[in-house]
Amino acid sequence: MNQGQLKKEFTKKDVTRMRNLITGKLGDKTQIQSGYEKKQEDHKEGDVWQDSSGKSWTINNGIKRTATKMNNLKKLVVIPLCCPKCSKHMKINDLNKKMYATQGMCFDCVVEKEHQIRISGNWESYASQQMTANKNESLKDFEQALESWYKEKDDFFTENGDMENWSTGDKKKAYKEIKEKIEELKNIKL
Repeated sequence: MNQGQLKKEFTKKDVTRMRNLITGKLGDKTQIQSGYEKKQEDHKEGDVWQDSSGKSWTINNGIKRTATKMNNLKKLVVIPLCCPKCSKHMKINDLNKKMYATQGMCFDCVVEKEHQIRISGNWESYASQQMTANKNESLKDFEQALESWYKEKDDFFTENGDMENWSTGDKKKAYKEIKEKIEELKNIKL
């Protein structure tokens, strides 16, 4: 047998599937089945749907895949191979990870962008805007933690069945004071 010769025989189903993939008919059937046939739903690229068990599905690049809650998080965390702005290879390092997460581009593009801002004379307003945005995000995180703390119960039951109150002061008063301080901090321009 010649080394370059294919050792596997292709079935008609394999050939039909490849022909469908090449011609872009991604959802076409490759064989006919008799008997029970469930209702056929046609889905296109990017559609998201749920099956009868409640599992979510989507089609990416012609392949049916499960759609999880983490897909959107993965898009934020996973660094692409190439920078979306300059199309150059993005090395996986701390600088590129941080800049892609915050700016949506590689470190080199951020440096170039900030260089152009400095040249145009708008650096002070840009820096102030960035610091204000960072401050507001931190305050939003702190506010969510405060809400979580406030909704938390202070009464706990011991293994003996006794109820203990673990609060040490006026929770409503502390919540109100901290909330007012957050609002003051939101109005400060950096």
